[in-house]
Amino acid sequence: MQEKKWRILWIDNQVADVGKSGTQHENPYSEEQAYITPKPYVRFLEFQGYDVSLTDTGAEGISLLQDETYHAVLLNYERSIGVENLLSHVRSVNAHVPIILLTHESDQEVMEQGSLYDVDDIFIISANNQDENSYKQLATSLAFLVEKRAVREAYMPQAYIQNFNGTQVLSEATRGLGTANDWEAWIDTYVRLVEWDLRLDTLDNADELRGIHEIEKREVNASFANYIQDNYHSWLVGEASPTLSMDVVYKYVIPEIQAGKQVLFIVMDCMRLDHWLKIEPLLYPLFDITTDYYYSILPTATRYARNAIFSGLFPLEFAERHPDLYAEPDKSHTSINRYEKALMRLQFERHGIPLKPPLHYFKIFDTRGEMQYLHWLSVTDRISLTALVVDFLDMLTHTRHEVDLLQQLIPDEATFRALVQVWFQHSYLYKIFKIAAERDITVILTSDHGSLLCQNAAKVSSQAELTTGLRFKEGKGISCAPEAGWVIKNPGAYRLPGTEAGKNYILAKEDYYFVYDRQFDVYKEIFQGSFQHGGISFEEMILPCVVLEPR
Repeated sequence: MQEKKWRILWIDNQVADVGKSGTQHENPYSEEQAYITPKPYVRFLEFQGYDVSLTDTGAEGISLLQDETYHAVLLNYERSIGVENLLSHVRSVNAHVPIILLTHESDQEVMEQGSLYDVDDIFIISANNQDENSYKQLATSLAFLVEKRAVREAYMPQAYIQNFNGTQVLSEATRGLGTANDWEAWIDTYVRLVEWDLRLDTLDNADELRGIHEIEKREVNASFANYIQDNYHSWLVGEASPTLSMDVVYKYVIPEIQAGKQVLFIVMDCMRLDHWLKIEPLLYPLFDITTDYYYSILPTATRYARNAIFSGLFPLEFAERHPDLYAEPDKSHTSINRYEKALMRLQFERHGIPLKPPLHYFKIFDTRGEMQYLHWLSVTDRISLTALVVDFLDMLTHTRHEVDLLQQLIPDEATFRALVQVWFQHSYLYKIFKIAAERDITVILTSDHGSLLCQNAAKVSSQAELTTGLRFKEGKGISCAPEAGWVIKNPGAYRLPGTEAGKNYILAKEDYYFVYDRQFDVYKEIFQGSFQHGGISFEEMILPCVVLEPR
């Protein structure tokens, strides 16, 4: 017999009306119906090491739950009198204690009550009180329920060491280098990294393991940056290229339009893969979800990446074809993405695809904008394509390092992920998704670029004033340490505007950010640990593109 370690409360079903403390009710079973006798199960669980308190009244069960600590509650659901009242009382006493409903048959009522009161499991128990397999199955379900967190805490480090490490990941990623689609190996690598990020978020005592994981992520990201530096140019001339920013509308949006569907195209500025994976579970009940990935163009900044999505053009082509719509960053331009509706309309015209009704475009900056768009979507007639840009994550990323309260609220990436999930769950944007599902509108969700938590300052110098980005800069005669950044001296070869003689681009690698030599220490302190974008990293470049079909 094992040493007792978990305390279990078993409430039998003969009396479950908490409102009438101590009152016996007539047995609700007819003579033909079998009755679950709990005592053999209790003896078996005790042999397995559980300390089981058995009570045949709901009132006594609630009293025990109030006075003692229990790790799980087993409740015999079979035709219980007042079982809904009992579940409500259990949850009011302990909102988090695991509950297993015991029943002969799983019917709609059992599932409804279980869902309403966050029951953790519904166990169909054998009517044969001599069925030893039923005992074992209940013990297994109970063990998994009460011990899974402790087992996860104990096993996760071993699983990480056995199944994931930087050397192994690099070996697997680089094994495919030189093949036609070697970029796919890097996507797989990044997805695995993020999946482990989310697993480690669930652990309470894993600071050391998280530290190891962060080191390995930096090492793999450094190799990825070198890969991009060596291969990016070949992508731009069509050699085994992955899907890039300018391909997104053509590959994902246009086929849905041609299939006659109503389409809501959402670009969530600065949404990373890990952010999407925190949002995804909330949308499962509404949509059938297909997740694909694409690479952002360089620089991974809104001005370039998002304009490429809406125009379907590389930045240089955009500047040459539409000089009236192209805007260089200067003091006179309040927005360098203010022509997105026109760019998307021109892209559809270029492909010869009419939109009836015409394209609708909206950009959300705040809650008021969310409410306006929600109202429009609710009352408008049939749509062809509506494009929606959501700026919340980008605004949060940019302002975090400026506001002390936000730095306390979002101290690290795990907290950022959790905040994104909470924000989305309570946002009008979530309601927009629900309206889309109700109206049979296909949603295509993506991001223009991600962001990276910057930990290393690098000195940058130039012959003239540079642009303000911390992960990329434009100007003349730019230089920095080679391990920190990639200097592009021939912008035209990389489909970037560069008409000024001597104009260069510099893109940060790994987790570096650029700071001028003058007042280096001052600005290093300001921007250390901030989220930035524009450079080369998994987080900035590899982005989800998700097709959500209403169920």
